[in-house]
Amino acid sequence: MHQSQNNLLLEVSNLKKYFPITSGFFKKVVGHIRAVDGISFFIRKGETLGLVGESGCGKTTAGRLILNVLPATSGKVIFHQANKPVNVTDLRGEKLRKFRKHMQLVFQDPFSSLNPRMTILNIVGEPLLAHGMRRGKQLEERVKLLMQQVGLNVKYLHRYPHAFSGGQRQRICIARALALNPELVICDEPVSALDVSIQAQIINLLKDLQQQLELTYLFIAHDLSVVENISSRVAVMYVGKIMELAYTEELFRTPLHPYTEALMSAVPKPDPRHKSDRILLQGDVADPSDPPHGCMFHPRCRYAIERCKVDVPELTDTGDRHFVRCHLATELSLKGIGSQA
Repeated sequence: MHQSQNNLLLEVSNLKKYFPITSGFFKKVVGHIRAVDGISFFIRKGETLGLVGESGCGKTTAGRLILNVLPATSGKVIFHQANKPVNVTDLRGEKLRKFRKHMQLVFQDPFSSLNPRMTILNIVGEPLLAHGMRRGKQLEERVKLLMQQVGLNVKYLHRYPHAFSGGQRQRICIARALALNPELVICDEPVSALDVSIQAQIINLLKDLQQQLELTYLFIAHDLSVVENISSRVAVMYVGKIMELAYTEELFRTPLHPYTEALMSAVPKPDPRHKSDRILLQGDVADPSDPPHGCMFHPRCRYAIERCKVDVPELTDTGDRHFVRCHLATELSLKGIGSQA
């Protein structure tokens, strides 16, 4: 999946993470959990790539591999820093610590990701202290500016996390992530723990910040309606593999993978007269330690044929950079959100 080098920020190439399964007193390795199994994609500067799928499909693991919080089993994560490519997967120790300022993470749960014994000044200012960038009055002024950018009153500077609502806590998490002026922010389900009305506020805040600060996002989520609202392109993951990747409008209008179609059928429709035609998938998500032969999705797919049970489909470009991993992609006519009345 090659792309012009001019505006690339991140390239992920055949990234894998296998967790060993051990048994017995001597912890002999008897198998592996294929949490992430050879994913490849790129992210351009200033865009948002949505990464979606059911719980347990490897989305969060992929985000942590990109940040090198988890070491990759194999594959590369190339970050294009001022036209100088850096292989993030090779960085260790002090080099990795210094590189952290270029990529930051917004956690899923704003309740558990903030230290209850630290004030907002200390929480948001901690990355600046750790990297020796600001101290004293300068640090306080920088934290005040960040609070204003995320819509928090600067008079709350010396309050503790328990004094804030869920939405306000997530704003604090975003301010902390932006403290070092990163180019890439990985948002790991940043609104899933919030009320729907607050979700919209946080999404709008992220979009505004993206324009103001020229940010690039990898937005990890399981809610397709949220992803549609913020993403330039969307990648759909299932059991460690990318099943479909396309521009957002194209994917939602004409999905090419049965798994994408099933996910879209679960998105609630705002019209009460609309008759639900949700696709209920049979069985459970495939076991990443013992994946099925052929296509990972075939045991749950209502369109599966004999070939799907034997041959592993490749991720292929069907035109206009719409990638799909399905033998029947060009034969099926699937329902997207835009195509449903």
